[in-house]
Amino acid sequence: MALDSDLQSIQDMRDLVEKAKRAQLDFRSYDQVRVDRIVKAMADAGYEAAERLGRLAHDETGFGKPDDKRKKNEFATRRVWESIKDLRSVGVIREDKERKIIEIAEPMGVVAALIPSTNPTSTVMFKAIISVKGRNAIVASPHPRAAKCTVEATQVVAQAAEAAGAPHGLISCLANPTLESTHELMKHKLVAIILA
Repeated sequence: MALDSDLQSIQDMRDLVEKAKRAQLDFRSYDQVRVDRIVKAMADAGYEAAERLGRLAHDETGFGKPDDKRKKNEFATRRVWESIKDLRSVGVIREDKERKIIEIAEPMGVVAALIPSTNPTSTVMFKAIISVKGRNAIVASPHPRAAKCTVEATQVVAQAAEAAGAPHGLISCLANPTLESTHELMKHKLVAIILA
């Protein structure tokens, strides 16, 4: 017996969140050099695919102009990487000897990322880059009218991350999102934070 689309989408989401949590528990032990190598690979891959993903986003949603989508994709990858590349996100990140305070970076866990139809490819790549920089996993939930291009953009950065050494399942996206699966994603016990 086949599940209806809502139930199948909820089950798919649960599977992705569980894989993401397992990957994140492994990833949390990575040092700063490994994390930054992975994030840079993601940004480079997204930048290289910016034009193709911009066309996909425009074709699927009908919003904006393909060239403007390309520029947003370039900004969300290369420019975001350039702005965060020197930030420490592993171990001791700040020390105030006078006040005897040491700040230590700890990942949140699994990030639930809601992706709008207006800028689906740039948003999912940006959210994946900042999540992984903090040693978090991410499960994206695209707008149903932008699911194909969002899944494709997610695959671009996920494949680059894995090729650079990230655990499989660290970055994923619901392929057939429904309102119910998105709602359940935001309430899932393994989700630590929501980026909306």
